[in-house]
Amino acid sequence: MEDRSHKVLLVLVMLFLFAVIVLQYVCPGTECQLLRLRALSPAAAADPYRAEDETPVRFVPRFNFSTDDLLRRVDFNIKGDDLIVFLHIQKTGGTTFGRHLVRNIQLEQPCECRAGQKKCTCHRPGKRETWLFSRFSTGWSCGLHADWTELTNCVPSVVDSKKEVRLRPSRADGPSTVPAQERDRRGALPWRPGLKLMLMVRGVIAQYSEWNFYYITILRDPVSRYLSEWRHVQRGATWKASLHVCDGRSPTTEELPSCYTGDDWSGCSLQEFMDCPYNLANNRQVRMLSDLSLVGCYNLSVMPEEQRNKVLLDSAKENLKRMAFFGLTEFQRKTQYLFEKTFNMNFISPFTQYNSTRASSVEIDKQTQQRIETLNFLDMELYDYAKDLFLQRYQYMRQKEHQEARRKRQEQRKILRAKQAHLREQGENSS
Repeated sequence: MEDRSHKVLLVLVMLFLFAVIVLQYVCPGTECQLLRLRALSPAAAADPYRAEDETPVRFVPRFNFSTDDLLRRVDFNIKGDDLIVFLHIQKTGGTTFGRHLVRNIQLEQPCECRAGQKKCTCHRPGKRETWLFSRFSTGWSCGLHADWTELTNCVPSVVDSKKEVRLRPSRADGPSTVPAQERDRRGALPWRPGLKLMLMVRGVIAQYSEWNFYYITILRDPVSRYLSEWRHVQRGATWKASLHVCDGRSPTTEELPSCYTGDDWSGCSLQEFMDCPYNLANNRQVRMLSDLSLVGCYNLSVMPEEQRNKVLLDSAKENLKRMAFFGLTEFQRKTQYLFEKTFNMNFISPFTQYNSTRASSVEIDKQTQQRIETLNFLDMELYDYAKDLFLQRYQYMRQKEHQEARRKRQEQRKILRAKQAHLREQGENSS
């Protein structure tokens, strides 16, 4: 009986070895080695990018994007003059992502982060220059939570002022630059019908790849972001140091009134927060991603409200689409994946999806949610657009990755067949 059990065990071992040999013959590449390892570990077989969020099993795109819109691969030269510029929008998870940028990327020369200090030193290899323009590397050099209008006009001058004259790269002018005859006496960009189209034809709007500045940002579901900002303001946040510079000046108190009279707005109720008509939390993401000079900055009398909203939304969509990269708070692992593929940089540890936040702990009724969505109707439309583009980019990059892996396997099989044919030919000749 014992001999019989030994024979059965021997047969099973032989079958297993035979299966391994066949698999090695059919798929000898490294991709299949990973598949064999995953087969031994069922828990790791699940798609990590789908397990971390609530992506629909079958995503159906709503918007038509070109291949150029979907393909994002930047030949980022960290040793040269390339610079990543992080546009940090309040309460979108930008603080977490910003820390990933300075503490969690595999680099030849990692950022130097000292205990007790918020800022890290992120120098290029062999140089005393930064490759990252963000809160945790350069501080608020262009103002607290500077928006797109501020950054694109401020970053070039800040970088050039810190760079030695002999090392200054030649750059095209910023995205708001137009010929002198197109500007008024203050140097500001005047609004008139058709100006946006004119700028696009001249290639003025955000051609990041032609400069050495690569703009990135993080967006968040507007309702969650709005509630998170309310809770933050309720605890005493004001962002009074924000400059809101547009066309060379900050807005007047008449153009941008305050929602409160004291030092801060701590303790305000959600109802009070929603009732303030000047609250910058309303449609904050659209405002911070659009070119405000196209609508006369914070002067609401330049054009009708409906026209102003359309120009702002179109500008925000265009700038977001042309950015080198943007991520979504609700899709942490996909955000990590797309950043790594875009810049050819790998993170040391994977991103974590936090489904429990201060905003998620706020219980609101359906009527309140509808009110928040109405107050943020531009952000709602922008987020739908961004989410669709984000998931299409993710699908496109995964398909490209699978196609490349398939091509490598096919090449490896051809090489194996050629080797086997050569060995058979040698055997026949020797015999």
